[in-house]
Amino acid sequence: MKSDYLYEQASGEQYSVPAKLLHWILAVLFIGMVGLGWYMMDIEDSPGSDWYFNLHKSIGLLVIGLVILRAAWRLTHRPAPLPMATPSWQIVASTISHWALYALMFALPLIGIIGAAFSKSGLAFFGSPLPRVVTENHDVAEFFFSVHSFAAWILVILVCLHVLAGLKHLLIDKDGVFQRMWF
Repeated sequence: MKSDYLYEQASGEQYSVPAKLLHWILAVLFIGMVGLGWYMMDIEDSPGSDWYFNLHKSIGLLVIGLVILRAAWRLTHRPAPLPMATPSWQIVASTISHWALYALMFALPLIGIIGAAFSKSGLAFFGSPLPRVVTENHDVAEFFFSVHSFAAWILVILVCLHVLAGLKHLLIDKDGVFQRMWF
């Protein structure tokens, strides 16, 4: 069933500036964090690798805060409507993929934070150790880090589909959907 607001005419309606800022800041942070995470795994046992792990944890703490802010904004502000000509299956796919992206954007840093809390080194925020709320447990930490790594791959796949869908709207459909999130 089609939601009324999803089928309003898109005639140049843009997302709000805060929505755009949060979208692009988080896009850059997640891309950077995935790259940093993969790099960290390559140098895990190298001297000096702790710096990269601590940076990843610190940015992860910032990311979870921004994701909460973005979700709160999204829940309290209606998104720009899709064009009336958008097929129903695309609306369903868009809705599912957006909520999956939100779920992963929240779960990925949260799972990493939980894993770090159980790790030997614990959590630190840009060099300042945070109080331990759980007892160190290597097996539990490794479990959460495995889930964190798997979730990162799922996020990469969803982001690629999101980008491809945006490019389809820009280059093939030429319906203005892509431009709504651009400045």
